[in-house]
Amino acid sequence: MGKKLWGWVENITYFFVYKIFHINLSEAQWAAFLQFIKFGLVGVSNNLICYLVYLALVMLGVHYVLANVSGFTVSVFNSYYWNNKYVFVTENKRIWWKTFLKTYVSYAGTGIVLSNILLVIWIEKCGISAVIAPFINLIVTIPINFLVNKLWAYKR
Repeated sequence: MGKKLWGWVENITYFFVYKIFHINLSEAQWAAFLQFIKFGLVGVSNNLICYLVYLALVMLGVHYVLANVSGFTVSVFNSYYWNNKYVFVTENKRIWWKTFLKTYVSYAGTGIVLSNILLVIWIEKCGISAVIAPFINLIVTIPINFLVNKLWAYKR
C-alpha cells in the first residue's frame, strides 16, 4: 500500500509542478522537493495522531502538557516508520534503533520542548484555547523538524 500511496503522491506533485505551474526543476531539485512533500504528508499524519491523542486526553481531564507529551510519543512511531521506509530512503542498511533514537530526539526538540513552551505561551499568556493552540505550533515546528531529520536523523 505504501508504494502505491507514494507513487500517487509523486504523480500528483509532478502534475502540479510541471503541467500546471510549468516549473522546471533539475533532477536533484525535483528529488529534494518531492522529499519535502513526502515529509510534509508524514508530518500531517503525525500531527493528526498527536492531536487526536492530545485532544482525547485533555477531554479526559489530563493536563495539556502531559497530553501533548503522550500524543507526541505515539506520533514518533508513525514518523519513524514512514520517514525511514519512504521519505529518507537509502541503499545503506541503517541500524534501526539508532535511527529511531535520532528520530525521537530530533522530534523531541520541537515536539516536546518547543511545542510545550509555545503551548504555555498561547494558552497561559495569550488566552488561546487549548484545543486550537497546537495548530499554531505547526508554523514553527514543521520546517525545523524537516531540517533536523534531513541533516541529522536520516543523514546518509
